[in-house]
Amino acid sequence: MKILALDIGGTAIKSAIADESGEITELQENATNAKNGGPYVMERAMEIAACYSDFDAIGISTTGQVDPKTGSITYANENVPNYTGTPVKQLFEEKFHRPVFVGNDVNCAAVGETHYGAGRSFSDLLCLTYGTGVGGAIIIGREIYGGSLGLAGEFGHIVTHPDGRQCACGQHGCYEQYASTTALVRECRKVDPALINGRLIFDEWHRGNAAIRMIVDDWIDEIVFGLVTLVHIFNPSALILGGGILAEPYIENEINSRLFKRVMKSYANFTVVRAQLKNTAGLLGASWLTLHSGELEQAKA
Repeated sequence: MKILALDIGGTAIKSAIADESGEITELQENATNAKNGGPYVMERAMEIAACYSDFDAIGISTTGQVDPKTGSITYANENVPNYTGTPVKQLFEEKFHRPVFVGNDVNCAAVGETHYGAGRSFSDLLCLTYGTGVGGAIIIGREIYGGSLGLAGEFGHIVTHPDGRQCACGQHGCYEQYASTTALVRECRKVDPALINGRLIFDEWHRGNAAIRMIVDDWIDEIVFGLVTLVHIFNPSALILGGGILAEPYIENEINSRLFKRVMKSYANFTVVRAQLKNTAGLLGASWLTLHSGELEQAKA
């Protein structure tokens, strides 16, 4: 069975054909132009999907909170204006007349890593991605745990600084305001406005810039503060950490070193691993979830 998989992000829309073994073909990546708004993004995603043929169902990984029953966007921030409320599943089913599954992008990435990537050896794990914000997903018994409304895993909105920075969610001091790559860039630009991304920051770090090194060390502590809380709540067998900047060996080593010093010894029987699938995690997760969705099982019957 072939699944047309789409991964709709704020920067790019990735697409491919995936099969039951996890093999991906016809991989494409197109700009989202998300600032044009939700209706434009939907139109663009359907144009991309229309370029494919010979598929049995559609699996969509998307930014934003997703209602698992209706496949609609429950909430999306201003990275994609006017995306909240978009009936993604309905729109795609009306156009393509195939079964459609829609899931949150971090949940889909976590499922992809669980079944095809870094999480294959673990049954209970947490997946976090550090980028514009901090995304999270919970895997229990090798399946996504969504909570009562399918929205569980918003780790970026754990409050780590009660009197801290204003967050777009309306709270103050959310984890992602301190531990995201956006937060790191914000602090580094106070030293040098030209440091607009992680690559430039670590170029300076490798040059021995003392101020930047201090900011990076403080930022790693912020990452670890949130992870300590999550380890003590969930007692996972693994943490899968993603986000391009975490590929820096110094960050990976320091997170491991500091985290295991801070958790209680009785909770320390877990592994920290880097996400393996990179740009294909969401596609593979969306494909797997589509293949195992109740609706597709009914269609096959």
